[in-house]
Amino acid sequence: MEGDTLNPEALRDQIDTEGCGSVVTFVGLTRGMEDGVEVEKLEFDAWEEMLPSVLQRLGLEAVEKFSINSVVMAHRTGVVHPQEPIVCIHVASPHRTEGFEACSWLISELKSQAPLWKKEVRADGEIWKSGLG
Repeated sequence: MEGDTLNPEALRDQIDTEGCGSVVTFVGLTRGMEDGVEVEKLEFDAWEEMLPSVLQRLGLEAVEKFSINSVVMAHRTGVVHPQEPIVCIHVASPHRTEGFEACSWLISELKSQAPLWKKEVRADGEIWKSGLG
């Protein structure tokens, strides 16, 4: 999604909710402050050829592991400014408990497995962050 915005509501329209009683959503935003220092922007770099397959694999694994109906996920690359969405995950499930568990698991796994790298551009300089947390 280089240079584009991420629209969680439009992404939500892509999820299959047939037979579901809940949709659990996680939207990660860029913070404007980190450790008391102003964050001007984040820059995400990705292994573009691998990112879609990693997200798809995680979604399929979550469907099986948590008995949920469907998952829709997206993660931006490029420049993301404060208060803009970075990542969005929607989980449709028959019951909320499985939806919350799956959504929490998905963001943790995405942060540890997705081929993404993050640089914070701050008032005091630039910092490459390990992982995506």
